[in-house]
Amino acid sequence: MDVEIGPLDLSAHVDEALAVQAVAFGLGADEVAVRRQIVQRHMTYPGARALGATVGDRLVGFVYGMPNDRTHWWSTVVEPYLRARGLDHWLDDSFVITELHVHPDHQNRGIGRTLITTITDSATEPRSILSAIDTESPARALYRSLGYDDLARQVLFPSAPKPYAVMGAPLPLRRR
Repeated sequence: MDVEIGPLDLSAHVDEALAVQAVAFGLGADEVAVRRQIVQRHMTYPGARALGATVGDRLVGFVYGMPNDRTHWWSTVVEPYLRARGLDHWLDDSFVITELHVHPDHQNRGIGRTLITTITDSATEPRSILSAIDTESPARALYRSLGYDDLARQVLFPSAPKPYAVMGAPLPLRRR
């Protein structure tokens, strides 16, 4: 079946989205419950938007993001790491990709690439930032292919078991 990419009312479909994230990211029920509250709060922020990838009526992937705000929790955690490298200006006038997940059964088909390029194509900011687990992975390879470079590595988030990398790219993202 064909995959359709389009706007997603993430607040209304948060449980479907988190089910995709749980499988793709290996989250337990407690982590999903915490993330549910976070997603609901994020979707109230100015400029927050989401896209979904569906097959029939089944959500198989999603992305959401928003204009970055230095007062948001994520920014307060990554700012010292970026400042130490003289790169904290990336937190200003940027669109942050908060989450991007595709169900493992639908990965390696260009869905993640289409989701992230489509959401950033509508951004008015000149650049995009995101964080990803700091290991060589298909996700990091995707981000690099789109023009994202490492801005900071070994970024530690409270309660996260693994360090992250913060990556940034000029917009529009690079195409193949």
